[in-house]
Amino acid sequence: MISHPSFTVEPWCLRETELNLDVLAQSESVFALSNGHIGWRGNLDEGEPHGLPGAYLNGVYEQHPLPYAEAGYGYPESGQTMINITNGKVIRLLVDDHPCDLRYGHLLAHERVLDFQSGVLSRSVRWTSPGGRTVRITSQRLVSFTQRAVAAVVYEVEPIDGPTTVAVQSELVANEQLPRLEGDPRVAAAIESPLNAEEHFAQDTRLRLVHCTARSGLRVAAAADHLVEGPESTRWTAQSEPDVSRLTVTADLVPGQPLRLVKFVAYGWSGERSLPAVHDQVDGAVAGAVSTGWDGLVAAQRAYLDRFWAGADVEVEGDAQIQQAVRFALFHVLQAAARGENRAIPAKGLTGTGYDGHSFWDTESYVLPVLTFTAPQAVASALRWRHGMLPAARERAGQLGLAGAAFPWRTIDGAESSAYWPAGTAAFHINADIATAVVRYVMVTGDEDFERREGLDLLVDTARLWRSLGHHDAEGVFHIDGVTGPDEYSAVARDNLYTNLLARQNLLAAAEVATRHPDRSAELGVDDEETAVWRDAAARMAVPYNESLGVHEQSAGFTSFQHWDFEATPPENYPLLLHYPYFDLYRKQVVKQADLVLAMLECPHIFSDEEKARNFAYYDALTVRDSSLSACCQAVLAAETGHLRLAYAYLGEAALMDLDDLEHNTRDGLHIASLAGTWIALVEGFGGMRRYIGEGGKPDLLAFAPRLPEALSKVAFTVLGRGRRLKVDIGPSHTRYQLVEGEPLVVLHHGEQVTVTTDAPVDQPMPPVPVRPEPQQPPGRRPAGLPAGEEQQAETPD
Repeated sequence: MISHPSFTVEPWCLRETELNLDVLAQSESVFALSNGHIGWRGNLDEGEPHGLPGAYLNGVYEQHPLPYAEAGYGYPESGQTMINITNGKVIRLLVDDHPCDLRYGHLLAHERVLDFQSGVLSRSVRWTSPGGRTVRITSQRLVSFTQRAVAAVVYEVEPIDGPTTVAVQSELVANEQLPRLEGDPRVAAAIESPLNAEEHFAQDTRLRLVHCTARSGLRVAAAADHLVEGPESTRWTAQSEPDVSRLTVTADLVPGQPLRLVKFVAYGWSGERSLPAVHDQVDGAVAGAVSTGWDGLVAAQRAYLDRFWAGADVEVEGDAQIQQAVRFALFHVLQAAARGENRAIPAKGLTGTGYDGHSFWDTESYVLPVLTFTAPQAVASALRWRHGMLPAARERAGQLGLAGAAFPWRTIDGAESSAYWPAGTAAFHINADIATAVVRYVMVTGDEDFERREGLDLLVDTARLWRSLGHHDAEGVFHIDGVTGPDEYSAVARDNLYTNLLARQNLLAAAEVATRHPDRSAELGVDDEETAVWRDAAARMAVPYNESLGVHEQSAGFTSFQHWDFEATPPENYPLLLHYPYFDLYRKQVVKQADLVLAMLECPHIFSDEEKARNFAYYDALTVRDSSLSACCQAVLAAETGHLRLAYAYLGEAALMDLDDLEHNTRDGLHIASLAGTWIALVEGFGGMRRYIGEGGKPDLLAFAPRLPEALSKVAFTVLGRGRRLKVDIGPSHTRYQLVEGEPLVVLHHGEQVTVTTDAPVDQPMPPVPVRPEPQQPPGRRPAGLPAGEEQQAETPD
């Protein structure tokens, strides 16, 4: 989309200079606003035309049966789908009785701007109605970071060429008609009219609707109040019915005399609280918003984002698209998590219903690493959500005959919702992903209270799962059989390397943290014998390796499989999952997304430099990147192994996943993990930042191995940790480390210790880049920017 001529490339905003109905649904996703609690898609104010109308509350879903042709023990009985709740965005306009629908009349100008610094979506329109009257429409919209339950809109209409009678209808509307999209398993299951009316209200300028879901039993309330500014002729009436509550404002306008409406909307929901309690909750929240006023909300929004950008901004020189894309990415990652407050971070955030609004392992492995170093309070919240589902995860483990907890592959409320067990139930690595996120968060923040409470609970139950799932063979080697790793084109494998290595870290971390907190460990029934068993399993963990090829195996025996026939696979048959049976994929050497490559990123101390180079070259030739989760990981390892132009190409793919709609499903919502991957590719790729140094890691030591491709002249970023704010500024020939605040910090620069203080920045030279033969990709699957067949050499800095 960003390559569409109506989109401009600017460093701090996303601007669309004309309306294009052919990408309307995609633009609704990229212009979405959220705070992690409320999500509003970027639909036009007037409601229509639309691609996919959407207003969401984090955690609000409806259940639906999961049909099976052949039932089996342990299959999930019901699925969960995030639903479109009461839409508070809608402000319909009639100009001399003609509805403002931009498909009719004549659209003279249309511009939308999403400002990453203010958090406000602005829109300006000039439209001539079918009756020949031209009006100017402006609007601004925000979802508040500081008042969690609140969103607001300012809508203004003014005639340009003569007197006009206008009617503005501000609505709360439930059970909107949704378009049906079929043929793609990534699209949400549609649930028609999921909300049952319980209360509707309209009086003076105030509106309210209360509904309840039929199966999940969740009560949802929305309230709105308005400020109206117009000529003396301005009048308004309010009315309501079960699914619509409406304020209609009419006025006779002349040029230079606008009608202005400020709309404050508040949301609330609960599965426990009574109707009066939820009713009062939203009334109170909207009253607080009115008291703050539009200007107050905007000022608070700007201040919140100023604080965020001071610790999160990434500066890029040499590629204006990447500069815009990384700020777009960070803004949306923040929006997905900022005020989630012990709720999930869905794969699409709150920008659309793709993947049914479920949260996956993406959260812990892609999104939380970014937030840990930029907005750590959101990480604690997301991990508390996981902690809250421990009872359900323990029950699931028991159902599967295992100890500890088995966390769900995909879920909203903690129950497993995947009807396809090889890619769902068997993907036990989710346990280790959660444990890794716990260790990372505590290492970076030093939050010992969290470690002692939620952290220890999560580490103990995940470690118990691994010990009961795996087994020692006759030689004492510990194996984990029948699991699915990150690569969903392989399933039910033995000793998936990613799973085994992260399980090993999980077992060691659990033993270490349990030893640090003996009183709490005793409460959980952990004793010295159990921790010794965990350490023994970790020490003897199987690490598949093919001696003849000199590469690690993605899983035991993987390198003996038949190679996929890439030459006979036409471009239109990607993604493969939509054109070939999983049975055929599972028994071939073809990789959907980074798996072993991701293992090298998460466990860098396990592999030598030469092993990383050989492994990366081998698996890059098999990886088709049918998942948005792949390119950023490949960018990191490409940079580390000296293939900087390849890394830059993979960075572009991750950064533009949604802005260029590379997966052709941005209409269903943004790929939050791939957006986070933009930061990962820049900071962990070209910045070379690693979290773990040696076995177990050191909590106050970060390592950097910066390298820049020829296309970029600068990458600068800031990371937060333990009361410190460190800025890293990478140029072609040297890197500058500057401690903005905090106690002195020791970092590694290409393996050498450097002490950084607030007194003065420290400059370090860039060593030469190793020169290696460039890895090849499957035919037709080279990343954009690397034409097929082009030979490249690794670059050496000047």
